[in-house]
Amino acid sequence: MKSIICSKPKEFLQTEAPEPRPGPEEALVRIRNIGICGTDLHAYQGQQPFFEYPRILGHELSAEVIDAGADPRLKKGDYVVINPYLKCGECIACRRGKDNCCQYMQVMGVHCDGGMRELITVPTENAIPAEGLELEQMATVECFAIGAHAVRRARLSNKDTVAVVGAGPIGIGVIQFAKITGARVIVVDLNDQRLRFCKEILGADATINATKCPIQDLQDLTGGDKPTTVFDVTGNKSSMEAAFEYCAPGGQLVMVGLIKGRLTFDDPHFHKHELTLKSSRNGTSEDLQQVIDAIRDGLVDTENFITHRCGFDKIVDQFEAWILPETNVIKAMVEIN
Repeated sequence: MKSIICSKPKEFLQTEAPEPRPGPEEALVRIRNIGICGTDLHAYQGQQPFFEYPRILGHELSAEVIDAGADPRLKKGDYVVINPYLKCGECIACRRGKDNCCQYMQVMGVHCDGGMRELITVPTENAIPAEGLELEQMATVECFAIGAHAVRRARLSNKDTVAVVGAGPIGIGVIQFAKITGARVIVVDLNDQRLRFCKEILGADATINATKCPIQDLQDLTGGDKPTTVFDVTGNKSSMEAAFEYCAPGGQLVMVGLIKGRLTFDDPHFHKHELTLKSSRNGTSEDLQQVIDAIRDGLVDTENFITHRCGFDKIVDQFEAWILPETNVIKAMVEIN
């Protein structure tokens, strides 16, 4: 079985490994597609929190069931989305239905080995049928679920004006699910090409280049009010700290991106405006199903989202180029035949 290991920052090794055997309540699946995420790129560069080497990357996965075990939902040959969040089911977060922040969470490709290999075993409950979706679409579900979860955390309505700061893949998910709620969406980013994509393809109501005067631009676009909800999806310390200034009085800031280290903010400003600060982590099974339904119903764009493709044998050669801004990658997709 072919497997690709990130042995240390900026080093991949392609190896042969024995085929895994499923245990009780596990399914054996053949990986068909791997979406390349910012987490994978950051891990490759040595910039990912919660990460140890060596590690097999890959958590945005579509797969084909080889052995379904005793699960009546699945049968051999089914195509499934893999939920990469392995929960304990017993901690206080799991007991309260917040398994996305399980105290003992193991995220495939981060805390334990992921899907950059031909075969894996997963708990049968983590293999989700997605009838009506193409294999590539299935491999985008987890990425979009992070955005869907953030939007659900924010409890948006059509009365909200939203700023999404950061138009990478996760930010694109936030934009699309915020639009589904009927909210007005303003996108803030440094990259003019990404901003055009958000305006022309995703239907963002307005865009702002963050190198200019984002606070003034946000005020101008909102009649001086500023957005009622701000999502920071950058994973950039300066941006995350500046985002407190983007919120309307009484508004909320949702931190979707994360960094290694601490953030600081001005407490008098925070209290004067009675802001609400939320974090958003991963997605739940409910979010994954919402994304599957939204893609099936044509509410989420996947065709333009996937910009680069390669076969499994080309990952080592192609991966580093996907980090470079000039390659204009939004989502790279790997296919395993």
